[in-house]
Amino acid sequence: METACASPEVSFTYVLAFFIITMNVGTAHSEVNPNTRVMNSRGMWLSYLLGIGLLHIILLSIPFVSVPVVWTLTNLIHNMCMYLLLHTVKGTPFETPDQGKARLLTHWEQMDYGVQFTASRKFLTITPIILYFLTSFYTKYDRVHFVINTVSLLTVLIPKLPQLHGVRLFGINKY
Repeated sequence: METACASPEVSFTYVLAFFIITMNVGTAHSEVNPNTRVMNSRGMWLSYLLGIGLLHIILLSIPFVSVPVVWTLTNLIHNMCMYLLLHTVKGTPFETPDQGKARLLTHWEQMDYGVQFTASRKFLTITPIILYFLTSFYTKYDRVHFVINTVSLLTVLIPKLPQLHGVRLFGINKY
């Protein structure tokens, strides 16, 4: 009786090629919590910066609003959104097999599995600082704008400190 393959090496090669083609070897991931790697996704940093630029252009297109006010509004809106998204919202929008570990953590605490000083955390820390410097420059260091922007910067930077990982001040956002 004649077999379909002449030698075992040839059949092994065909089987291996079949699994490599059908299984997408090297492209699948098995993240327990997708929130941990979202800021490391391809193009995420560029999209974030383009979003800030788009917000600024939209605010500049509003008539009768001065340039210093637009810069301050850009800074305030950015910092408010980042505070709400990174430091207020807790849990995950996904069904995760971590048995509720991420349920009580904010997005900032979940990022990179809680490892401090990663590239994405540094990027999200330095961006509001650069925006603050730009805002201070374009508002010509006006006292009112300077105080507003400084308070806004501190409210978004202080929760990022490693010493405040998992800390809930005055029991706010504890549950």
